[in-house]
Amino acid sequence: MSRDFSPPATTPEHLGIALAEDGYAVLAPQGLAEWLGAPLAELEALRPDWNQLPPDEYLKDGGRYRTRRHACFIADGHALRQVPHRAHWQPVEYNALHGGMQRWFAPMLGETVAHPVWQQLMRKLADAASALRGPQPWYIEAHQFRIDTAGGIGRPTPEGAHRDGVDLVAVALVGRHNVKGGETRVFEAEGRRGERFTMTEPWTLLLLDDARVIHESTPIQPLAEGEAGWRDTLVVTCRAGAFQGD
Repeated sequence: MSRDFSPPATTPEHLGIALAEDGYAVLAPQGLAEWLGAPLAELEALRPDWNQLPPDEYLKDGGRYRTRRHACFIADGHALRQVPHRAHWQPVEYNALHGGMQRWFAPMLGETVAHPVWQQLMRKLADAASALRGPQPWYIEAHQFRIDTAGGIGRPTPEGAHRDGVDLVAVALVGRHNVKGGETRVFEAEGRRGERFTMTEPWTLLLLDDARVIHESTPIQPLAEGEAGWRDTLVVTCRAGAFQGD
């Protein structure tokens, strides 16, 4: 029987050090709340959005296990603005399965992106990117995902272990229900070191230096056969210079 390992959480004050030294860092839910300066209840207010995500129509493995929404922003200092809805694009070098194609996902809901805690989260992630690469405008893409087990198995990262072609990647667990699996794996891009753990507490946040590490999440399966199961995440990327595809 496989064993679930807990995430190696750090404190908000050591977040930048951990990210710089190890290429990744994890905040536990209370650490995320402290980092944002907002109670967890405000983040929890966003969770119902994940119950109404439209299907991902671009899965090239033929699966129907993923629903999602997408939005893009530019953060410059304290200023944050949403840009007109645009396609998500990645080069094949970073996504061999879905790279090289324009994917027009459903836009995120207006009430979601207008929520103060959402805006604060985007600003804090841009701050983390600036701490890593130096202050500059950040081109942010946000993805709401639900991976379900209606077909027996769901794949959070059907492209396998990968980098995203950005500067900073953030993965927040929003919730999981009646599933096993979904182990997070982080590896050095140029080395042998790796870490594996399972995020189980809602609003656990993983930050990744995309230049230094490769990441993936293992498939999920239902804990109880015949019952619905899912894993909800928020994935946010920060990239210097421009959005990918520009």
